Amino acid sequence: MAHKAGFVNIVGNPNVGKSTIMNSLVGEKLSIITQKMQTTRHRIKGIVSGEDFQIVYSDTPGILKPSYKLQESMMRFVDTALIDADVILFVTDVKEKVDKNPDYIEKVRKSNMPVIVLINKIDLSNQEEVLKLFDYWGNVFPGADIFPISALEKFNIEPIFDRILELLPEGPAFFPKDELTDRNERFFMQEIVREKILLHYQKEIPYSVEVEVEEFKEEEKIINIRTVIHVERDSQKGIIIGHQGKMIKRVGTEARKDAEEFFEKKIFLELYVKVAKDWREKDGALKQFGYDKF
Repeated sequence: MAHKAGFVNIVGNPNVGKSTIMNSLVGEKLSIITQKMQTTRHRIKGIVSGEDFQIVYSDTPGILKPSYKLQESMMRFVDTALIDADVILFVTDVKEKVDKNPDYIEKVRKSNMPVIVLINKIDLSNQEEVLKLFDYWGNVFPGADIFPISALEKFNIEPIFDRILELLPEGPAFFPKDELTDRNERFFMQEIVREKILLHYQKEIPYSVEVEVEEFKEEEKIINIRTVIHVERDSQKGIIIGHQGKMIKRVGTEARKDAEEFFEKKIFLELYVKVAKDWREKDGALKQFGYDKF
């Protein structure tokens, strides 16, 4: 049987469940998940390999109209996902407005790539409403495969995988068969810490933060990690630390526990907070934090 390989890129509006779908398809938690918009900032690849296939999934940021340079970089990740895709997974859900971001939907239509539409969160709706959405998206993307799913309940995920295999072009693997992702350990440690910040801080704080691992030193029984939380203003530094350091201690404790599960090793984690004034608008800072790698 001929070997198949290709890129399957996951796109859609914020909070429709793209990251949950990615993790379900890959079988590992590679993308962080919260209820906040802009949880995913980078394009994250998850690689699934078999004897005669390799699927390279990409999770992308939610579609939005940029308000600052960081968001412009995030949208370039999304645009790139349309260019190099072999299959596009367009994710919507039963709650969002179907006419949201029509310009981007038109871009997907014009990409001339096979499209699979995933109507997520059907556990929050009823059969009649789901059937209406099925018909609507069938008209928007004529010829596309449409799957009503619940990523949280892992309902109807397996048929998506089967259809992707059918659509993949023949070709050699792009990555070694034992690789799970193109990202390194430092990236996932940064994402683990950022997830805790998204969960525990309100308003603008989580969106003004970038996390950077300065040191990742792995020994036989422990990994020593020094991490810096960058904020835009001095006032935000105090909020991140919290009264008597309680907030940052909470973030550190929860992040360490998740990291020990992820890396399957003891973790010694140090957290520091620094001010990087207006980093979201500075090209140098965005490059330092990896937002130039498309």
